[in-house]
Amino acid sequence: MLAQKRVLLIIGGGIAAYKSLDLIRKLRERGASVTAVLTKSAAEFVTPLSISALSGNKVYQDLFNLTDEAEMGHIELSRASDLIVVAPATADLMAKSATGIANDLASTLLLATDTDVLYAPSMNVRMWDHPATQRNIAQVIADGGTVVGPNEGDMACGEFGFGRMAEPLEIVAAIEAKLAVGPLKGKRILVTSGPTHEPIDPVRYIANRSSGAQGTAIAAALVHLGADVVFVTGPADIAPPAGVEVVKVQSAREMMAAVQRVLPVDAAVFAAAVADWHVENARASKMKKTKDGMPDLKFAENPDILATVCASVKRPRLVVGFAAETDDVVANATAKRLRKGCDWILANDVSPETGIMGGSENAVSFVTEEGAQAWPRMSKTEVAKKLAGLIAQTLNS
Repeated sequence: MLAQKRVLLIIGGGIAAYKSLDLIRKLRERGASVTAVLTKSAAEFVTPLSISALSGNKVYQDLFNLTDEAEMGHIELSRASDLIVVAPATADLMAKSATGIANDLASTLLLATDTDVLYAPSMNVRMWDHPATQRNIAQVIADGGTVVGPNEGDMACGEFGFGRMAEPLEIVAAIEAKLAVGPLKGKRILVTSGPTHEPIDPVRYIANRSSGAQGTAIAAALVHLGADVVFVTGPADIAPPAGVEVVKVQSAREMMAAVQRVLPVDAAVFAAAVADWHVENARASKMKKTKDGMPDLKFAENPDILATVCASVKRPRLVVGFAAETDDVVANATAKRLRKGCDWILANDVSPETGIMGGSENAVSFVTEEGAQAWPRMSKTEVAKKLAGLIAQTLNS
């Protein structure tokens, strides 16, 4: 997929810079040509010689290098690639890109290009969580950039949390997704996935048995067809697929807010198992057993994400919902499609004896305005591929 593709790799200054060496190797193994730009601080972690040896190309470092400007100016360098990858994308580089600062070669290239940019953030968890960084990430995405990672785990500083740069193979998958040529190339699609957790107190919550496997498979299938996928996920059992823009949420209200921020998109697939209610009087501290008996929990209805999007002025061209039922599956799904206003519903029987909820297989009925079509039981991956193919047909018709 990457044969003869040209990747401009900007290496930021952070401990994760050492991963850039493995990333270069893996890109070269797949046939890509890699030209690297090394920031001044990145040179404290990896050397130009090691990068040049692995990439087989000259390494660029200085904005005002007379020879480099004569041979290939920074403007041409920024536009002569199929994709620009920033890995690691430090908080400093993200801030410069978001605000248009161009005071070194790397930041100038990012400002002077019309080529797609993929960022792989890497920083301390506190830096990642800081509102300024989150604003910068949001601005970079709004400006057309794509983000892969960061991952959660132990950090060189001794802390634990989100901020670890995505692994080289994850970044390669994201690069392949960005450069994929398929029927959904240029289409932006929203996929929601996983359960939602509705807090009762800081240690207890209400949830359901959704694993997030079907939504994850759908997102992966859409990426394979070239789509730009925004993956809004609750606390699922499995990791998000590679090559998607991940937005993690906990509650239904958080998911509603995240979905509204993502719109507009070309299509939306609402595969998340969203809780219908939340605890209105959730406690700020852990509830204790008392002689007064059971606590009095008051429930309030959660926002109807599917119906809200279908009625929105930003309604996608194609909206797909899911219906997990235990009785009268097709009848309930048909009624739900009409009630919500979506185009398609994928309905399945999640009775305990089916093993579908949380399992690896699914048996769905595909419900449209033309009626219901029963699909044979198959893996959730095959269901996802079939749905992705139908979405491609519709969006290209």
